Amino acid sequence: MASSKLSPCLIFHQVVFLVLVFNSANAQLRVGFYKDTCPKAEAIVEEVMHQVMKVAPSLSGPLLRMHFHDCFVRGCDGSVLLNSSTGQAEKDSPPNLSLRGYQIIDRVKTALEKECPGVVSCADIMAIVARDVTVATMGPFWEVETGRRDGRVSNFLEPLTNLPPFFANISQLISMFRSKGLSVKDLVVLSGGHTIGTSHCSSFSSRLYNSTGKDSTDPTLDSEYIEKLKSRCKVGDQTTLVEMDPGSVRTFDNSYYTLVAKRRGLFQSDAALLDNSETKAYVKLQSAATHRSTFFKDFGVSMINMGRVGVLTGKAGEIRKVCSKVN
Repeated sequence: MASSKLSPCLIFHQVVFLVLVFNSANAQLRVGFYKDTCPKAEAIVEEVMHQVMKVAPSLSGPLLRMHFHDCFVRGCDGSVLLNSSTGQAEKDSPPNLSLRGYQIIDRVKTALEKECPGVVSCADIMAIVARDVTVATMGPFWEVETGRRDGRVSNFLEPLTNLPPFFANISQLISMFRSKGLSVKDLVVLSGGHTIGTSHCSSFSSRLYNSTGKDSTDPTLDSEYIEKLKSRCKVGDQTTLVEMDPGSVRTFDNSYYTLVAKRRGLFQSDAALLDNSETKAYVKLQSAATHRSTFFKDFGVSMINMGRVGVLTGKAGEIRKVCSKVN
């Protein structure tokens, strides 16, 4: 007859299982995470961003990109915001040198600390700001899940291997997105964020000139567009900024896909979207849409998906008092 007593080993495993279930159930992101601890949190962010966008609308693209750059390295943990006295943080790494708007995140954090000290994470601030700058440029609204906590580590080398480079081919892009738990659809949808913002000539000059400066151009780039870009970007230009979505740089819309369909995507990674049947079909769908089609809804969904990547929740990490340094 079997004994009614549980072995110590079985009891241990049951306790571990219950702890894991409890932690999982209480460590999930959710909409309205701060409704009791800081009920005005999102309204405060919205007000600060409203003021910022009135005087510096060009920061919309960089602030949207900042959330992306944060989530793809160590997850959405605010590590891109950390400073290093030796220049070895994520923000010092080449892929992040073009990021702007850190002072805006600091401004939002200061306002939130005044209202509810030590409550709202820097990682959540970036997620909310990304949504608010999208709305400010006539883009979609989505409910932002919150509850992230801030990481304590920021490494110079990690952006080099985790952020999709502007010269990536479609296989590399799909692989890098899948490594973050994101789908092929998320890839093509989030690429649509290039509808706002600018880029330095150095990010795409290899498509205009070869390394010796001779006339060797990328055949996947529209020839007329090449000439326009060459008029702006001379060989070796490291400073000139070019609109990623000409004529629509401060309006969030689906015109990015029209450009990609016409072989006028600025980066090789944009052109790569035509090299896969699923991504190409989505580009064609949106480029043919007379209005926003499904893009706005899709973008909100994919931003929520990205915002879940590698998050720290529960008791992990910390809530930084100042976003640029650990407590």
